[in-house]
Amino acid sequence: MKNNYPAVFGTGDIVFTCIGASLFREVSTASRCWCNHVGIITGYHGDDYQVAESRIPLSGITTLSAFIQRSAGQRYAVRRLQGGLTVEQKLAVMQQVPTRLHKLYHTGFDYECSRQFCSKFVFDIYRDALGVQVGSVETFGQLLKNNPGADLLFWRFWFLGAIPWDRKTVTPASLWQHPGLEGIYDSPR
Repeated sequence: MKNNYPAVFGTGDIVFTCIGASLFREVSTASRCWCNHVGIITGYHGDDYQVAESRIPLSGITTLSAFIQRSAGQRYAVRRLQGGLTVEQKLAVMQQVPTRLHKLYHTGFDYECSRQFCSKFVFDIYRDALGVQVGSVETFGQLLKNNPGADLLFWRFWFLGAIPWDRKTVTPASLWQHPGLEGIYDSPR
């Protein structure tokens, strides 16, 4: 492998980053967590790991090095289900990826919509492949009311005047905070 990463990663590992664009900064603020984007390692090809992700405009596969390059300060962290995944579990994860590729990104973060967003992408893969709920589904009302620092003016603007308080979503922060994940690597801040 050409890229020299500080740890060995595996299929099913979740990669967390921080996109610097204003929408994603507000996601971090609303969820009180540094990370605002996630992807899932699907193996490696050539000289780099491959990461499946839901991104604007369409979900797809990218290299880990390109995934990290998009992160503010190139900060990233990798977490893994405690105990790691068996070969069968890794295969189950891989079987879930193709049907989720080339789907439109949902900038309204509606969990119940057929379109994707990054945390829904990873959450659903783990749920469907392994029967494990990594993260949690919550309403915008729960998310924003639990954080007095959230910029409600931004979210009203983003949702064209009315925050969809009852809309269900899943955040990168809920995946990050999931107690069943163990840290494999966290780059210096």
